[in-house]
Amino acid sequence: MTEAAMNDRATIDHLLQRVTAHLGVLYPDHDCEALAERIVDLFWPDKSQMIPRSEIADKHLWDESDVAMITYGGTIRSEGERPLRTLHRFLKQHIGQTIGAVHILPFFPYSCDDGFGVIDYLTVDEELGDWSDIEAIAADYRLMADLVINHGSSKSVWFQQFLSGEAPGKDYYYTADPAADLGQVVRPRAHPLLTPFRTASGDRHVWSTFSSDQLDFDFTNPELLIEFVKIIAAYIDHGIRIFRLDAVAFLWKKIGTPSINLDETHEIIRLLRTLMDHHAETLIIITETNIPNHENLTYFGNQNEAHVIYNFSLPPLLVHALLTGDALYLKRLTRSNPPALAGCTYLNFTASHDGIGLRPTEGVLPQGEVDQILVAIQSFGGRVSMRRGPGGTEKPYEMNISFFEAMQGTLDGPDEYQIERFMAAMAIMLALEGIPAIYIHSLLATPNGYEEVNRTGHNRSINRRQLDYDQITAKLADPETVEAQVFTRFLSLVEARKQQQAFHPNAVQFTLALPEGLFGIWRQSRERKQSIFAITNVTKEEKMLSLADINLIAGDQWWDLISGHIITDIEGDFSLSPYRTVWFSNVAPDPVQSSPA
Repeated sequence: MTEAAMNDRATIDHLLQRVTAHLGVLYPDHDCEALAERIVDLFWPDKSQMIPRSEIADKHLWDESDVAMITYGGTIRSEGERPLRTLHRFLKQHIGQTIGAVHILPFFPYSCDDGFGVIDYLTVDEELGDWSDIEAIAADYRLMADLVINHGSSKSVWFQQFLSGEAPGKDYYYTADPAADLGQVVRPRAHPLLTPFRTASGDRHVWSTFSSDQLDFDFTNPELLIEFVKIIAAYIDHGIRIFRLDAVAFLWKKIGTPSINLDETHEIIRLLRTLMDHHAETLIIITETNIPNHENLTYFGNQNEAHVIYNFSLPPLLVHALLTGDALYLKRLTRSNPPALAGCTYLNFTASHDGIGLRPTEGVLPQGEVDQILVAIQSFGGRVSMRRGPGGTEKPYEMNISFFEAMQGTLDGPDEYQIERFMAAMAIMLALEGIPAIYIHSLLATPNGYEEVNRTGHNRSINRRQLDYDQITAKLADPETVEAQVFTRFLSLVEARKQQQAFHPNAVQFTLALPEGLFGIWRQSRERKQSIFAITNVTKEEKMLSLADINLIAGDQWWDLISGHIITDIEGDFSLSPYRTVWFSNVAPDPVQSSPA
Protein backbone atom coordinates (compact mmCIF):
# COMPACT_ATOMS: atom_id res chain seq x y z
CA MET A 1 0.00 0.00 0.00
CA THR A 2 1.39 3.41 -0.97
CA GLU A 3 1.87 6.18 1.58
CA ALA A 4 -0.99 8.14 -0.02
CA ALA A 5 -3.28 5.11 0.21
CA MET A 6 -2.31 4.59 3.85
CA ASN A 7 -3.12 8.23 4.60
CA ASP A 8 -6.48 7.90 2.84
CA ARG A 9 -7.26 4.77 4.84
CA ALA A 10 -6.31 6.50 8.08
CA THR A 11 -8.62 9.42 7.22
CA ILE A 12 -11.51 7.08 6.46
CA ASP A 13 -10.96 5.06 9.64
CA HIS A 14 -10.77 8.22 11.75
CA LEU A 15 -13.97 9.54 10.22
CA LEU A 16 -15.79 6.23 10.70
CA GLN A 17 -14.80 6.24 14.37
CA ARG A 18 -16.15 9.76 14.86
CA VAL A 19 -19.42 9.08 13.03
CA THR A 20 -19.86 5.84 14.98
CA ALA A 21 -19.39 7.73 18.24
CA HIS A 22 -22.09 10.27 17.28
CA LEU A 23 -24.47 7.50 16.29
CA GLY A 24 -23.80 5.66 19.53
CA VAL A 25 -25.27 8.57 21.46
CA LEU A 26 -28.36 8.66 19.26
CA TYR A 27 -28.98 4.98 18.60
CA PRO A 28 -27.34 2.87 21.32
CA ASP A 29 -29.47 -0.18 20.44
CA HIS A 30 -28.39 -0.26 16.77
CA ASP A 31 -25.30 -1.48 14.94
CA CYS A 32 -23.69 1.97 14.81
CA GLU A 33 -20.57 0.82 12.98
CA ALA A 34 -22.69 -0.45 10.09
CA LEU A 35 -24.77 2.76 10.12
CA ALA A 36 -21.56 4.83 10.05
CA GLU A 37 -20.25 2.93 7.03
CA ARG A 38 -23.53 3.56 5.18
CA ILE A 39 -23.44 7.27 5.99
CA VAL A 40 -19.82 7.71 4.95
CA ASP A 41 -20.40 5.84 1.69
CA LEU A 42 -23.45 7.99 0.92
CA PHE A 43 -21.70 11.25 1.75
CA TRP A 44 -18.49 10.35 -0.08
CA PRO A 45 -19.16 8.11 -3.07
CA ASP A 46 -15.85 9.58 -4.24
CA LYS A 47 -13.44 9.21 -1.33
CA SER A 48 -11.08 11.76 -2.93
CA GLN A 49 -13.55 14.41 -1.70
CA MET A 50 -12.64 13.55 1.89
CA ILE A 51 -9.97 15.57 3.67
CA PRO A 52 -7.98 14.60 6.78
CA ARG A 53 -8.56 16.23 10.14
CA SER A 54 -5.24 18.10 9.86
CA GLU A 55 -6.54 20.16 6.91
CA ILE A 56 -9.85 21.30 8.43
CA ALA A 57 -8.38 24.34 10.18
CA ASP A 58 -6.92 25.58 6.89
CA LYS A 59 -10.29 25.87 5.16
CA HIS A 60 -11.22 29.41 4.16
CA LEU A 61 -14.65 29.74 5.74
CA TRP A 62 -15.24 33.50 5.52
CA ASP A 63 -13.66 36.94 5.66
CA GLU A 64 -14.66 40.62 5.69
CA SER A 65 -15.82 40.43 2.06
CA ASP A 66 -18.62 38.00 2.88
CA VAL A 67 -22.11 39.50 2.75
CA ALA A 68 -25.31 37.59 1.95
CA MET A 69 -28.66 38.43 0.42
CA ILE A 70 -31.79 36.49 1.46
CA THR A 71 -34.60 35.98 -1.07
CA TYR A 72 -37.28 33.65 -2.27
CA GLY A 73 -36.65 32.12 -5.67
CA GLY A 74 -39.82 33.78 -6.92
CA THR A 75 -39.60 37.22 -5.30
CA ILE A 76 -38.64 39.01 -8.53
CA ARG A 77 -40.71 38.12 -11.59
CA SER A 78 -40.57 38.80 -15.31
CA GLU A 79 -43.31 37.60 -17.63
CA GLY A 80 -42.29 34.63 -19.75
CA GLU A 81 -39.11 33.91 -17.75
CA ARG A 82 -38.43 31.35 -15.05
CA PRO A 83 -38.25 33.22 -11.73
CA LEU A 84 -34.90 31.65 -10.83
CA ARG A 85 -33.48 33.00 -14.10
CA THR A 86 -34.98 36.40 -13.34
CA LEU A 87 -33.33 36.29 -9.93
CA HIS A 88 -30.00 35.40 -11.52
CA ARG A 89 -30.39 38.28 -13.98
CA PHE A 90 -31.17 40.69 -11.14
CA LEU A 91 -28.11 39.52 -9.24
CA LYS A 92 -25.76 39.90 -12.19
CA GLN A 93 -27.14 43.22 -13.44
CA HIS A 94 -27.78 45.03 -10.17
CA ILE A 95 -25.73 43.34 -7.44
CA GLY A 96 -22.67 42.06 -9.28
CA GLN A 97 -20.09 40.82 -6.80
CA THR A 98 -20.79 43.47 -4.18
CA ILE A 99 -22.77 40.76 -2.40
CA GLY A 100 -21.16 37.37 -2.87
CA ALA A 101 -23.55 34.94 -1.17
CA VAL A 102 -27.23 34.28 -1.81
CA HIS A 103 -29.68 32.46 0.42
CA ILE A 104 -32.54 31.18 -1.71
CA LEU A 105 -35.38 30.20 0.59
CA PRO A 106 -36.99 26.79 -0.07
CA PHE A 107 -37.28 26.29 -3.81
CA PHE A 108 -38.86 22.84 -3.71
CA PRO A 109 -42.44 21.75 -4.42
CA TYR A 110 -44.45 22.65 -1.33
CA SER A 111 -47.97 22.75 0.07
CA CYS A 112 -47.79 25.56 2.65
CA ASP A 113 -45.78 28.24 4.48
CA ASP A 114 -44.27 29.66 1.29
CA GLY A 115 -41.96 26.69 0.83
CA PHE A 116 -41.40 25.38 4.35
CA GLY A 117 -43.90 22.55 3.91
CA VAL A 118 -41.71 20.57 1.50
CA ILE A 119 -43.34 17.92 -0.69
CA ASP A 120 -40.20 16.70 -2.48
CA TYR A 121 -36.71 17.52 -1.20
CA LEU A 122 -34.93 16.43 -4.38
CA THR A 123 -36.90 18.42 -6.97
CA VAL A 124 -36.98 22.12 -7.81
CA ASP A 125 -40.46 23.62 -7.93
CA GLU A 126 -41.15 23.65 -11.67
CA GLU A 127 -42.93 26.98 -11.29
CA LEU A 128 -39.53 28.48 -10.36
CA GLY A 129 -37.23 26.54 -12.67
CA ASP A 130 -35.06 23.45 -12.35
CA TRP A 131 -31.73 22.31 -10.99
CA SER A 132 -29.86 23.88 -13.92
CA ASP A 133 -31.08 27.30 -12.75
CA ILE A 134 -29.91 26.61 -9.19
CA GLU A 135 -26.53 25.42 -10.48
CA ALA A 136 -26.15 28.55 -12.63
CA ILE A 137 -26.62 30.80 -9.59
CA ALA A 138 -24.28 28.57 -7.55
CA ALA A 139 -21.60 29.04 -10.22
CA ASP A 140 -21.62 32.83 -9.64
CA TYR A 141 -22.53 33.12 -5.96
CA ARG A 142 -21.93 31.20 -2.76
CA LEU A 143 -25.28 29.48 -2.44
CA MET A 144 -27.15 28.89 0.79
CA ALA A 145 -30.24 26.70 0.91
CA ASP A 146 -32.63 25.42 3.52
CA LEU A 147 -32.57 21.92 4.88
CA VAL A 148 -36.13 21.80 6.21
CA ILE A 149 -35.22 19.03 8.58
CA ASN A 150 -37.83 19.18 11.36
CA HIS A 151 -40.98 18.55 9.33
CA GLY A 152 -42.39 17.80 5.90
CA SER A 153 -45.61 18.32 3.96
CA SER A 154 -48.71 16.20 4.49
CA LYS A 155 -48.84 15.98 0.67
CA SER A 156 -45.45 14.25 0.37
CA VAL A 157 -44.94 10.67 -0.76
CA TRP A 158 -43.46 9.88 2.63
CA PHE A 159 -46.59 11.02 4.47
CA GLN A 160 -48.88 9.21 2.06
CA GLN A 161 -46.86 6.09 2.87
CA PHE A 162 -47.37 6.84 6.57
CA LEU A 163 -51.13 6.96 6.04
CA SER A 164 -51.18 3.72 4.09
CA GLY A 165 -48.69 1.90 6.30
CA GLU A 166 -46.07 1.50 3.56
CA ALA A 167 -42.30 1.64 3.94
CA PRO A 168 -40.29 3.73 4.36
CA GLY A 169 -42.60 6.64 5.25
CA LYS A 170 -44.70 4.66 7.74
CA ASP A 171 -41.88 5.04 10.30
CA TYR A 172 -40.80 8.60 9.50
CA TYR A 173 -43.23 10.69 11.59
CA TYR A 174 -43.46 11.33 15.31
CA THR A 175 -46.76 10.37 16.90
CA ALA A 176 -48.02 10.69 20.47
CA ASP A 177 -51.01 9.83 22.60
CA PRO A 178 -53.12 12.96 23.29
CA ALA A 179 -53.34 11.76 26.90
CA ALA A 180 -49.53 11.84 27.28
CA ASP A 181 -47.75 14.44 29.37
CA LEU A 182 -47.27 17.21 26.81
CA GLY A 183 -47.64 20.18 29.13
CA GLN A 184 -43.94 21.06 29.11
CA VAL A 185 -43.61 21.26 25.33
CA VAL A 186 -42.34 24.64 24.16
CA ARG A 187 -44.51 25.96 21.33
CA PRO A 188 -43.82 28.57 18.63
CA ARG A 189 -47.47 28.56 17.53
CA ALA A 190 -50.96 28.71 19.05
CA HIS A 191 -52.57 25.75 17.20
CA PRO A 192 -52.87 22.23 18.74
CA LEU A 193 -49.60 20.31 19.01
CA LEU A 194 -51.03 17.01 17.71
CA THR A 195 -52.96 16.57 14.46
CA PRO A 196 -55.21 13.50 14.12
CA PHE A 197 -55.08 11.37 10.95
CA ARG A 198 -56.91 8.21 9.92
CA THR A 199 -54.28 5.67 8.84
CA ALA A 200 -54.33 2.06 7.68
CA SER A 201 -53.51 1.02 11.25
CA GLY A 202 -56.12 3.28 12.88
CA ASP A 203 -56.23 6.83 14.19
CA ARG A 204 -52.80 8.37 14.80
CA HIS A 205 -51.92 11.75 16.28
CA VAL A 206 -48.92 13.32 14.54
CA TRP A 207 -46.70 15.93 16.16
CA SER A 208 -47.14 19.20 14.23
CA THR A 209 -44.97 21.96 15.71
CA PHE A 210 -45.76 24.55 13.04
CA SER A 211 -49.03 23.61 11.33
CA SER A 212 -51.34 20.68 10.60
CA ASP A 213 -49.79 20.53 7.09
CA GLN A 214 -46.20 20.41 8.44
CA LEU A 215 -45.73 17.06 10.16
CA ASP A 216 -42.73 16.48 12.39
CA PHE A 217 -40.23 13.77 11.58
CA ASP A 218 -39.18 11.02 13.97
CA PHE A 219 -35.39 11.02 14.16
CA THR A 220 -35.37 8.18 16.65
CA ASN A 221 -35.47 6.17 13.40
CA PRO A 222 -31.89 6.09 12.01
CA GLU A 223 -33.21 5.36 8.51
CA LEU A 224 -34.70 8.85 8.45
CA LEU A 225 -31.33 10.35 9.33
CA ILE A 226 -29.80 8.41 6.44
CA GLU A 227 -32.47 9.86 4.10
CA PHE A 228 -31.36 13.35 5.06
CA VAL A 229 -27.71 12.49 4.53
CA LYS A 230 -28.69 11.49 0.98
CA ILE A 231 -30.49 14.82 0.55
CA ILE A 232 -27.47 16.79 1.78
CA ALA A 233 -25.16 14.89 -0.57
CA ALA A 234 -27.48 15.66 -3.49
CA TYR A 235 -27.54 19.37 -2.61
CA ILE A 236 -23.74 19.45 -2.56
CA ASP A 237 -23.71 17.97 -6.04
CA HIS A 238 -25.97 20.80 -7.21
CA GLY A 239 -23.64 23.50 -5.86
CA ILE A 240 -25.11 24.28 -2.45
CA ARG A 241 -22.39 25.13 0.04
CA ILE A 242 -24.23 26.65 3.03
CA PHE A 243 -26.93 24.67 4.80
CA ARG A 244 -29.54 26.46 6.90
CA LEU A 245 -31.00 23.92 9.34
CA ASP A 246 -34.57 25.17 9.59
CA ALA A 247 -36.34 24.92 12.96
CA VAL A 248 -33.66 22.51 14.12
CA ALA A 249 -34.17 23.23 17.84
CA PHE A 250 -37.40 21.16 17.74
CA LEU A 251 -35.83 18.17 15.97
CA TRP A 252 -35.82 15.53 18.72
CA LYS A 253 -38.92 14.91 20.83
CA LYS A 254 -39.37 13.19 24.18
CA ILE A 255 -42.65 12.85 26.02
CA GLY A 256 -42.51 14.62 29.38
CA THR A 257 -39.87 17.16 28.28
CA PRO A 258 -39.95 20.60 26.60
CA SER A 259 -38.90 18.83 23.36
CA ILE A 260 -36.66 21.72 22.36
CA ASN A 261 -32.85 21.94 22.45
CA LEU A 262 -32.56 18.32 23.55
CA ASP A 263 -29.14 16.67 23.76
CA GLU A 264 -29.95 14.42 20.82
CA THR A 265 -30.69 17.44 18.64
CA HIS A 266 -27.24 18.81 19.41
CA GLU A 267 -25.71 15.41 18.67
CA ILE A 268 -27.26 15.31 15.20
CA ILE A 269 -25.78 18.74 14.47
CA ARG A 270 -22.41 17.53 15.72
CA LEU A 271 -22.66 14.56 13.37
CA LEU A 272 -23.47 16.80 10.39
CA ARG A 273 -20.62 19.14 11.36
CA THR A 274 -18.21 16.21 11.37
CA LEU A 275 -19.32 15.19 7.90
CA MET A 276 -19.16 18.68 6.44
CA ASP A 277 -15.82 19.60 7.99
CA HIS A 278 -14.18 16.58 6.35
CA HIS A 279 -15.59 17.34 2.89
CA ALA A 280 -13.20 18.82 0.33
CA GLU A 281 -15.69 21.59 -0.42
CA THR A 282 -16.06 24.37 2.12
CA LEU A 283 -19.46 23.55 3.61
CA ILE A 284 -21.11 25.58 6.34
CA ILE A 285 -23.94 24.81 8.78
CA ILE A 286 -26.18 27.65 9.96
CA THR A 287 -28.69 26.81 12.66
CA GLU A 288 -32.03 28.62 12.60
CA THR A 289 -33.00 28.66 16.27
CA ASN A 290 -35.36 31.54 17.01
CA ILE A 291 -35.16 31.18 20.79
CA PRO A 292 -33.84 33.14 23.79
CA ASN A 293 -30.26 34.26 23.27
CA HIS A 294 -28.64 32.11 25.97
CA GLU A 295 -30.21 29.03 24.36
CA ASN A 296 -29.26 30.12 20.86
CA LEU A 297 -25.60 30.41 21.84
CA THR A 298 -25.48 26.72 22.80
CA TYR A 299 -25.65 25.82 19.12
CA PHE A 300 -21.98 26.71 18.71
CA GLY A 301 -21.35 23.69 20.94
CA ASN A 302 -17.67 23.29 21.67
CA GLN A 303 -16.71 24.59 18.20
CA ASN A 304 -18.24 21.35 16.95
CA GLU A 305 -21.86 22.22 16.10
CA ALA A 306 -23.01 25.14 13.96
CA HIS A 307 -20.37 27.07 12.08
CA VAL A 308 -22.76 30.02 12.17
CA ILE A 309 -25.74 30.92 14.35
CA TYR A 310 -28.31 33.60 13.62
CA ASN A 311 -27.97 36.63 15.88
CA PHE A 312 -31.71 36.51 16.53
CA SER A 313 -31.67 39.09 19.31
CA LEU A 314 -30.26 41.75 17.01
CA PRO A 315 -33.38 42.67 14.94
CA PRO A 316 -35.77 43.36 17.84
CA LEU A 317 -33.11 45.19 19.85
CA LEU A 318 -32.19 47.32 16.83
CA VAL A 319 -35.86 48.18 16.40
CA HIS A 320 -36.09 49.05 20.08
CA ALA A 321 -32.97 51.25 20.03
CA LEU A 322 -34.03 53.21 16.97
CA LEU A 323 -37.67 53.63 17.98
CA THR A 324 -36.84 54.72 21.54
CA GLY A 325 -33.48 56.43 21.01
CA ASP A 326 -32.11 54.27 23.82
CA ALA A 327 -29.26 51.89 22.95
CA LEU A 328 -28.92 50.42 26.46
CA TYR A 329 -30.31 46.99 25.61
CA LEU A 330 -28.48 46.81 22.30
CA LYS A 331 -25.27 47.54 24.20
CA ARG A 332 -26.08 44.78 26.68
CA LEU A 333 -26.46 42.33 23.79
CA THR A 334 -23.13 43.16 22.21
CA ARG A 335 -21.42 43.07 25.60
CA SER A 336 -22.93 39.73 26.56
CA ASN A 337 -22.49 37.84 23.29
CA PRO A 338 -19.19 35.99 23.63
CA PRO A 339 -16.58 36.29 20.90
CA ALA A 340 -17.12 33.45 18.45
CA LEU A 341 -14.23 30.99 18.59
CA ALA A 342 -12.29 29.79 15.54
CA GLY A 343 -14.51 28.08 13.01
CA CYS A 344 -17.64 29.81 14.32
CA THR A 345 -19.33 33.18 13.86
CA TYR A 346 -22.67 35.00 13.94
CA LEU A 347 -25.06 35.77 11.10
CA ASN A 348 -26.20 39.35 11.62
CA PHE A 349 -29.44 40.47 10.02
CA THR A 350 -32.21 42.99 10.53
CA ALA A 351 -35.12 41.18 8.87
CA SER A 352 -35.97 37.99 7.06
CA HIS A 353 -38.92 36.24 5.42
CA ASP A 354 -40.25 35.65 8.94
CA GLY A 355 -41.22 38.37 11.34
CA ILE A 356 -39.01 40.12 13.87
CA GLY A 357 -38.95 37.54 16.65
CA LEU A 358 -39.73 38.42 20.24
CA ARG A 359 -38.59 35.21 21.96
CA PRO A 360 -34.95 36.33 21.58
CA THR A 361 -35.79 39.35 23.76
CA GLU A 362 -36.78 37.15 26.71
CA GLY A 363 -34.54 37.92 29.65
CA VAL A 364 -33.05 40.82 27.72
CA LEU A 365 -35.79 43.39 27.13
CA PRO A 366 -38.30 44.16 29.91
CA GLN A 367 -41.93 43.48 29.01
CA GLY A 368 -42.80 47.16 29.33
CA GLU A 369 -40.24 48.00 26.66
CA VAL A 370 -41.60 45.23 24.42
CA ASP A 371 -45.13 46.56 24.84
CA GLN A 372 -44.04 50.04 23.76
CA ILE A 373 -42.53 48.89 20.49
CA LEU A 374 -45.49 46.59 19.78
CA VAL A 375 -47.79 49.63 19.96
CA ALA A 376 -45.49 51.60 17.64
CA ILE A 377 -45.10 48.77 15.13
CA GLN A 378 -48.86 48.32 14.90
CA SER A 379 -49.28 52.07 14.40
CA PHE A 380 -46.86 51.75 11.45
CA GLY A 381 -49.14 49.14 9.88
CA GLY A 382 -47.47 46.04 11.29
CA ARG A 383 -49.09 42.97 12.81
CA VAL A 384 -48.28 40.85 15.86
CA SER A 385 -48.32 37.04 15.74
CA MET A 386 -48.93 34.97 18.85
CA ARG A 387 -47.69 31.69 20.28
CA ARG A 388 -49.15 29.40 22.92
CA GLY A 389 -47.25 29.36 26.21
CA PRO A 390 -47.45 26.99 29.19
CA GLY A 391 -50.98 26.51 30.41
CA GLY A 392 -52.45 27.53 27.06
CA THR A 393 -51.87 31.25 27.46
CA GLU A 394 -51.05 33.20 24.31
CA LYS A 395 -48.05 35.53 24.10
CA PRO A 396 -46.66 37.79 21.35
CA TYR A 397 -44.23 35.75 19.24
CA GLU A 398 -43.10 38.11 16.50
CA MET A 399 -43.69 41.46 14.83
CA ASN A 400 -44.73 41.23 11.18
CA ILE A 401 -43.74 44.29 9.19
CA SER A 402 -41.43 45.38 6.40
CA PHE A 403 -38.23 46.49 8.14
CA PHE A 404 -38.22 49.71 6.12
CA GLU A 405 -41.74 50.47 7.36
CA ALA A 406 -40.66 49.65 10.93
CA MET A 407 -38.20 52.55 10.64
CA GLN A 408 -40.79 55.17 9.63
CA GLY A 409 -40.77 56.84 13.04
CA THR A 410 -40.22 56.60 16.78
CA LEU A 411 -42.50 56.02 19.73
CA ASP A 412 -43.71 59.57 19.04
CA GLY A 413 -44.96 58.59 15.58
CA PRO A 414 -43.78 58.91 11.96
CA ASP A 415 -41.24 61.58 11.02
CA GLU A 416 -38.95 62.67 8.17
CA TYR A 417 -36.02 60.43 9.16
CA GLN A 418 -37.20 57.07 7.80
CA ILE A 419 -34.34 56.56 5.34
CA GLU A 420 -31.70 57.79 7.79
CA ARG A 421 -33.07 55.62 10.58
CA PHE A 422 -33.14 52.61 8.25
CA MET A 423 -29.55 53.21 7.11
CA ALA A 424 -28.45 53.52 10.74
CA ALA A 425 -29.80 50.01 11.37
CA MET A 426 -27.98 48.70 8.29
CA ALA A 427 -24.70 50.36 9.27
CA ILE A 428 -24.82 48.89 12.78
CA MET A 429 -25.56 45.44 11.38
CA LEU A 430 -22.69 45.67 8.88
CA ALA A 431 -20.18 46.69 11.55
CA LEU A 432 -20.86 43.93 14.09
CA GLU A 433 -18.78 40.80 14.60
CA GLY A 434 -20.12 38.19 12.20
CA ILE A 435 -21.37 37.85 8.63
CA PRO A 436 -24.02 40.37 7.56
CA ALA A 437 -27.11 39.33 5.60
CA ILE A 438 -29.85 41.49 4.11
CA TYR A 439 -33.33 40.40 3.11
CA ILE A 440 -34.19 41.46 -0.44
CA HIS A 441 -37.24 43.43 0.70
CA SER A 442 -35.02 45.46 3.02
CA LEU A 443 -32.53 46.03 0.21
CA LEU A 444 -35.36 47.32 -1.99
CA ALA A 445 -37.21 49.27 0.75
CA THR A 446 -40.40 47.34 0.04
CA PRO A 447 -43.50 48.65 1.85
CA ASN A 448 -45.94 46.48 3.79
CA GLY A 449 -47.83 43.98 1.65
CA TYR A 450 -51.43 44.18 2.86
CA GLU A 451 -52.87 42.53 -0.26
CA GLU A 452 -50.67 39.52 0.38
CA VAL A 453 -51.87 39.28 4.00
CA ASN A 454 -55.50 39.48 2.88
CA ARG A 455 -54.91 36.84 0.22
CA THR A 456 -53.11 34.29 2.42
CA GLY A 457 -54.54 35.11 5.84
CA HIS A 458 -51.00 34.94 7.28
CA ASN A 459 -49.33 37.91 8.98
CA ARG A 460 -45.90 36.93 7.65
CA SER A 461 -47.06 37.59 4.10
CA ILE A 462 -46.75 41.31 4.86
CA ASN A 463 -43.02 41.00 4.09
CA ARG A 464 -43.13 38.40 1.32
CA ARG A 465 -44.30 40.40 -1.69
CA GLN A 466 -43.55 39.45 -5.28
CA LEU A 467 -42.02 42.22 -7.37
CA ASP A 468 -41.93 42.95 -11.11
CA TYR A 469 -38.40 43.03 -12.54
CA ASP A 470 -39.03 45.91 -14.95
CA GLN A 471 -40.70 48.04 -12.29
CA ILE A 472 -37.86 47.45 -9.84
CA THR A 473 -35.26 48.19 -12.51
CA ALA A 474 -37.00 51.47 -13.35
CA LYS A 475 -37.10 52.51 -9.70
CA LEU A 476 -33.43 51.67 -9.17
CA ALA A 477 -32.54 53.74 -12.24
CA ASP A 478 -34.22 56.83 -10.79
CA PRO A 479 -32.03 58.35 -8.05
CA GLU A 480 -35.03 60.22 -6.64
CA THR A 481 -36.88 57.06 -5.59
CA VAL A 482 -36.67 55.70 -2.08
CA GLU A 483 -35.73 52.30 -3.52
CA ALA A 484 -32.73 53.71 -5.38
CA GLN A 485 -31.52 55.73 -2.40
CA VAL A 486 -31.66 52.76 -0.02
CA PHE A 487 -30.22 50.31 -2.55
CA THR A 488 -27.33 52.57 -3.57
CA ARG A 489 -26.43 53.60 -0.04
CA PHE A 490 -26.50 50.04 1.26
CA LEU A 491 -24.28 48.67 -1.50
CA SER A 492 -21.89 51.59 -0.94
CA LEU A 493 -21.63 50.65 2.73
CA VAL A 494 -21.00 47.03 1.76
CA GLU A 495 -18.19 48.02 -0.58
CA ALA A 496 -16.60 50.10 2.17
CA ARG A 497 -16.95 47.24 4.65
CA LYS A 498 -15.41 44.64 2.35
CA GLN A 499 -12.08 46.47 2.27
CA GLN A 500 -11.61 46.51 6.05
CA GLN A 501 -9.75 43.70 7.81
CA ALA A 502 -11.13 44.97 11.12
CA PHE A 503 -14.57 43.87 9.88
CA HIS A 504 -13.50 40.23 9.52
CA PRO A 505 -16.27 38.09 11.08
CA ASN A 506 -13.87 37.02 13.82
CA ALA A 507 -12.06 40.31 14.40
CA VAL A 508 -12.05 41.71 17.94
CA GLN A 509 -15.18 43.57 19.06
CA PHE A 510 -15.57 45.74 22.15
CA THR A 511 -18.67 47.76 23.05
CA LEU A 512 -17.87 51.41 23.77
CA ALA A 513 -19.12 53.22 26.86
CA LEU A 514 -20.77 56.15 25.11
CA PRO A 515 -23.30 58.73 26.29
CA GLU A 516 -27.03 58.12 26.01
CA GLY A 517 -28.28 58.04 22.45
CA LEU A 518 -25.01 56.80 20.97
CA PHE A 519 -24.14 53.20 20.15
CA GLY A 520 -20.60 52.24 19.28
CA ILE A 521 -18.19 49.35 18.98
CA TRP A 522 -14.45 49.07 18.48
CA ARG A 523 -13.26 46.48 15.99
CA GLN A 524 -9.62 45.48 15.56
CA SER A 525 -8.17 43.33 12.79
CA ARG A 526 -6.73 39.99 13.75
CA GLU A 527 -3.25 41.27 12.79
CA ARG A 528 -3.90 44.29 15.09
CA LYS A 529 -2.99 46.71 12.29
CA GLN A 530 -6.41 48.30 11.83
CA SER A 531 -8.85 49.72 14.34
CA ILE A 532 -12.36 50.89 13.48
CA PHE A 533 -14.64 52.81 15.83
CA ALA A 534 -18.17 52.31 14.45
CA ILE A 535 -20.50 54.79 16.13
CA THR A 536 -24.16 55.60 15.43
CA ASN A 537 -26.49 58.26 16.72
CA VAL A 538 -29.69 56.28 17.38
CA THR A 539 -31.79 59.41 18.05
CA LYS A 540 -33.51 62.09 15.97
CA GLU A 541 -31.51 64.78 17.78
CA GLU A 542 -28.00 65.98 17.01
CA LYS A 543 -25.46 64.40 19.37
CA MET A 544 -21.94 65.51 20.24
CA LEU A 545 -19.24 62.88 20.49
CA SER A 546 -16.07 63.65 22.42
CA LEU A 547 -13.30 62.04 20.37
CA ALA A 548 -11.04 62.16 23.41
CA ASP A 549 -13.37 59.66 25.09
CA ILE A 550 -12.89 56.98 22.44
CA ASN A 551 -9.09 57.21 22.51
CA LEU A 552 -8.11 57.54 18.86
CA ILE A 553 -4.40 56.67 18.87
CA ALA A 554 -2.20 59.73 18.57
CA GLY A 555 0.33 59.46 15.76
CA ASP A 556 -2.09 57.65 13.46
CA GLN A 557 -4.09 59.40 10.78
CA TRP A 558 -7.82 58.76 11.13
CA TRP A 559 -10.54 58.72 8.48
CA ASP A 560 -14.28 58.24 8.43
CA LEU A 561 -14.64 55.32 6.02
CA ILE A 562 -18.21 56.30 5.13
CA SER A 563 -17.67 59.93 4.20
CA GLY A 564 -13.96 59.66 3.38
CA HIS A 565 -13.25 62.67 5.57
CA ILE A 566 -9.98 63.06 7.46
CA ILE A 567 -10.27 63.60 11.23
CA THR A 568 -8.14 66.65 11.94
CA ASP A 569 -8.57 66.92 15.72
CA ILE A 570 -8.64 63.60 17.56
CA GLU A 571 -9.20 65.39 20.88
CA GLY A 572 -12.10 67.53 19.72
CA ASP A 573 -15.87 67.19 19.64
CA PHE A 574 -17.57 65.61 16.65
CA SER A 575 -21.16 66.37 15.69
CA LEU A 576 -23.41 63.45 14.73
CA SER A 577 -26.62 64.47 12.99
CA PRO A 578 -29.76 62.36 13.58
CA TYR A 579 -29.07 58.67 12.82
CA ARG A 580 -25.63 59.34 11.36
CA THR A 581 -23.01 56.59 11.47
CA VAL A 582 -19.24 57.04 11.35
CA TRP A 583 -16.60 54.38 10.88
CA PHE A 584 -13.37 55.95 12.17
CA SER A 585 -10.37 53.99 10.87
CA ASN A 586 -6.61 54.34 11.10
CA VAL A 587 -6.37 52.79 7.61
CA ALA A 588 -7.40 55.06 4.76
CA PRO A 589 -10.52 54.42 2.70
CA ASP A 590 -10.08 53.63 -0.97
CA PRO A 591 -10.12 56.02 -2.72
CA VAL A 592 -9.07 58.52 -0.04
CA GLN A 593 -11.19 61.64 0.21
CA SER A 594 -9.21 64.39 1.82
CA SER A 595 -11.84 66.85 3.02
CA PRO A 596 -11.70 67.27 6.81
CA ALA A 597 -14.71 66.50 9.03
